[in-house]
Amino acid sequence: MSNAVIQLLVLAGIAIFLILRLKAVLGTREGFEKPPVAAPLPEGRAVRRDFEVIEGGPDRDITDHVPEGSDAARALAAMKQAEPGFGVGDFLQGARSAYEMILMAFENGDLAPVRPFLAPEVHDSFARVLAAREAQGLKIEAQFIGLRELALHGAEYDPATGEGEISVRFVGELIFVARDAAGKVVEGDPKAARKQRDVWTFARKMGSADPNWQLVATGE
Repeated sequence: MSNAVIQLLVLAGIAIFLILRLKAVLGTREGFEKPPVAAPLPEGRAVRRDFEVIEGGPDRDITDHVPEGSDAARALAAMKQAEPGFGVGDFLQGARSAYEMILMAFENGDLAPVRPFLAPEVHDSFARVLAAREAQGLKIEAQFIGLRELALHGAEYDPATGEGEISVRFVGELIFVARDAAGKVVEGDPKAARKQRDVWTFARKMGSADPNWQLVATGE
């Protein structure tokens, strides 16, 4: 066998080896292939579209929480127009934290840390309940377990004053125990959590430099 034939066989073997190595590293390309790049259109020629771009669709930040077209949805949209940085989802996250903070401040008998978040009427109402507990010699033990439900309950907006109101329904769980002066349990169970249902209404002047919402009403 001549040297040329031997060299040819060696080169062929090397080529086959390299092909097999490339397949092992890069894989075998099957199925989807990148389509060829179309040639650029001549200047001034319009691109034909097979679909329409629909603008002004529903605001999911609103319709995820209230029905589209409802009074609450229109109120929330007006709030956003008055304050473009306002977000319903962000508000509800803040309301979640505010609920636990205010509720536990009340149960622990110390409203001072949450005073800026309470309207005067709500603060005075809470204070009267705390005073009545103290007069009866009751001591409260409370532990917040968690929030099981949170939903936007309603919304109103007054364009004349720029004030927005949002009601939120909360269902939480906490361990609550009231003991008399002798330490006897008169309400609650130290070993069992109970559900706490509330509908709280928060208010704020939209566009105000103060970002804090105030609790203006409570109910069930």
